Amino acid sequence: MPRVLLLYCFVFLLPTESCRRLCQAASKSKEQVSARPHGVCDGVCLEKSSCSQPCPPDTQGNMGFLCRQKKWHKITDTCRTLTAFNIFEAGEYSIQPSGGTKITEYANKKSETITDVLMRKCPRDLSCVIRNIQRSPRIPGNIAVIVQLLRNISTVLTTDVDEAKMQSYSIMANHILNSKSISNWTFIPDRNSSWVLLHSVNSFARKLFINKHPIDIADVFIHTMGTTISRDDTGKNFSFSMRVNDTGDEVTGRVSISRDELQKMPSPSKAISIAFPTLGAILEASVLENVTVNGLVLSVILPKELQRISLIFEKISKSEEMRTQCVGWHSLESRWDQQACQMIQENSQQAVCTCQPSRLFTSFSILMAPHVLESPILVYITYIGLGISICSLVLCLSIEALVWGEVTKTEISYLRHVCIANIAASLLVADVWFIVAAFLSGPATSHSACVAATFFVHFFYLSVFFWMLAKALLILYGILIVFHTLPKSALVASLFTVGYGCPLVIAAITVAATEPGKGYLQPETCWLNWDMTKALMAFVVPALAIVVVNLVTVTLVIVKTRQAAVGSSMFQEVRAIVRISKNIAILTPLLGLTWGFGIATVLDDRSLAFHIIFSLLNAFQGFFILVFGTILDPKIRQALKDRVTSAKWISRTSENLSSDFSRHPTKGPS
Repeated sequence: MPRVLLLYCFVFLLPTESCRRLCQAASKSKEQVSARPHGVCDGVCLEKSSCSQPCPPDTQGNMGFLCRQKKWHKITDTCRTLTAFNIFEAGEYSIQPSGGTKITEYANKKSETITDVLMRKCPRDLSCVIRNIQRSPRIPGNIAVIVQLLRNISTVLTTDVDEAKMQSYSIMANHILNSKSISNWTFIPDRNSSWVLLHSVNSFARKLFINKHPIDIADVFIHTMGTTISRDDTGKNFSFSMRVNDTGDEVTGRVSISRDELQKMPSPSKAISIAFPTLGAILEASVLENVTVNGLVLSVILPKELQRISLIFEKISKSEEMRTQCVGWHSLESRWDQQACQMIQENSQQAVCTCQPSRLFTSFSILMAPHVLESPILVYITYIGLGISICSLVLCLSIEALVWGEVTKTEISYLRHVCIANIAASLLVADVWFIVAAFLSGPATSHSACVAATFFVHFFYLSVFFWMLAKALLILYGILIVFHTLPKSALVASLFTVGYGCPLVIAAITVAATEPGKGYLQPETCWLNWDMTKALMAFVVPALAIVVVNLVTVTLVIVKTRQAAVGSSMFQEVRAIVRISKNIAILTPLLGLTWGFGIATVLDDRSLAFHIIFSLLNAFQGFFILVFGTILDPKIRQALKDRVTSAKWISRTSENLSSDFSRHPTKGPS
């Protein structure tokens, strides 16, 4: 009998143990599958090709990939666990066949949205979705669902919002504003999600009802404060201190309403302020702005009578080398705008701004200018070099005036020296305006003065290039004699049209096209904008085009001169070669090298070496003109020598006459 029992036990326990082992193996296999990265495309990765893969198990949606540099990179992600079925704490709901956010309750078969059911199930405090939202992973699809839900709630609720609803709303927003979710915002297909959330929170807070007691709803990543204000108040402050990441470090921010502003209010009203420590990074990540928010994002809902407030932002990154901009979020254009605020004071720790709240501008912050390279070496090189350049140009113009009659006896030499004089004069004025623009740059920049300085710097630097173009044309004129039928007055008029007319047209069109949209200037710098409107191209493109034209011109001149030199005397050929070499020596370092490195600094603005080389070449352009355009010219040297010799002869003659007069004085009448 015991043997029979043992046999039965063996028969039953063996498959049970086998099942247990099989289940363990299946479980291990499932863990391995889950641990493996989902969504990796199986096909061949061809540059800029794309593919779509399903989401991991237990999630809905898909992931989009793009092939870059022979590797698949995820660009979109709609994976979500939150659905109309599981977002509520209780109740039997089913998902519509089409997906989306519509649900059907079995009891009455009535088609409703998640927001409709939310308003029906828990209209008092919106709490029936909080627990499941807080438990949900912060993956891109879930973030998108919550953003849409918050948007719908802010739209549906038209009556006053009490503190309980605001508390629930903040908890839902806090979940997706967590610092751990920032990177996932980049994969949401709708790039507007971040500013939709900002607009929704502000819109919902605008309906907040404040009775007698102030409201203070503090979550980790969103903090709402509200109170009533009146003209009898001495002032009102909202102070925030919040963590921007998982570290214990906190960043502070303060909204301050002065007593003078409160005097403008006709009756007591509500004032609400909301602080976001991570929303700035989320906006940057999702909208792909080329800026970095360096403080809290502070939203303010105030009466329309209040037109100016003070904001104090503690900096997240306290680098002294980074410039700061006070900005407001333009709700219609969905971008940071400098026109809403003005910098009042700044140090390495904080920035003080005055801003003008309105329906367009409700949220404010400070931006850290990207890749700002400030080095004492660059400052010294620039200003010392400009000083040498200005002195060189003054000396160049003085020499030209001194020897003008001696070196302009022929038509070609007259036109050539007209070009040299105007190149020197244009660069001299450009350098002076450059110094003026440097003094005008900074946080407290006068916008109109900065626009004027930038216009003149742009115009006169362009004039230098176009006069160099005119000089290249004169090389052709002098060697190939292509304009021999034109009178001298027509040639001079043509030179001035090229040298000043073309730059004036380009500079005027640039400021007219970009300044109405405030895209003419760089932030806090009096120079042409690059990041927003690419206005700098109005200088770079003409300058580099002239470099290319001049090099092609010189090449053609060399070819033509060699052909014309056949059968000529060696002396004439050498003179032609020397003349060409001299012009190449002027054009190449002045245009090619200088602005070649200028483009390099735009493409790689972190390279200190490129900035130093460009600053050296750019600052010493006046010295180059003095050397290559004046001192190395043999006719000018000969004219100066003749002047010196003549001056010595006159001095010696006057001395002899004076000595003769002293020896034999003229006798007067007796």
